[in-house]
Amino acid sequence: MTTYTAHPIGPAALKELRDTDDAGRRLAPLTDEEGGAPLRCCLRRSEPGERIALVSYAPLRRWAAETGAEPGAYDEQGPVFIHADACAGPATDALPFTNAHRTVRRYSAEGHILGGYLVETPTTFDEALTAAFTDPEVALLHVRAVEYGCFLYEVRRG
Repeated sequence: MTTYTAHPIGPAALKELRDTDDAGRRLAPLTDEEGGAPLRCCLRRSEPGERIALVSYAPLRRWAAETGAEPGAYDEQGPVFIHADACAGPATDALPFTNAHRTVRRYSAEGHILGGYLVETPTTFDEALTAAFTDPEVALLHVRAVEYGCFLYEVRRG
């Protein structure tokens, strides 16, 4: 069985997002009274009382800037939760947020959507990632929440 790595939002991007997000908005921290927000900086759910922020993030745009891809109209931005202050990042290599329906969206090296998979149970999560990467055209995967379509994390080939 292949092991896959979930990539959180990287430190350089987090530093920028904590100043101005990808929609040009300034950070507006809040105290999470209830907990449970899916944090994209450390790939875990928030705890009650943590300072977090909801920011606009363009994951494909940032990946394209690293790789030289031209996603064109496939570039999109959406809401993600992050810690309002720097954090240590993920504490584990385990794939996070696999306990609910998810979509696995496939992208080419150019940043174009190649399709996706609906993942209905945690036991089919690895199968969906393996199936996605059997296509040699797939360079990148986005794991997203079904309910809102929000970006959770990326998985890269290799």
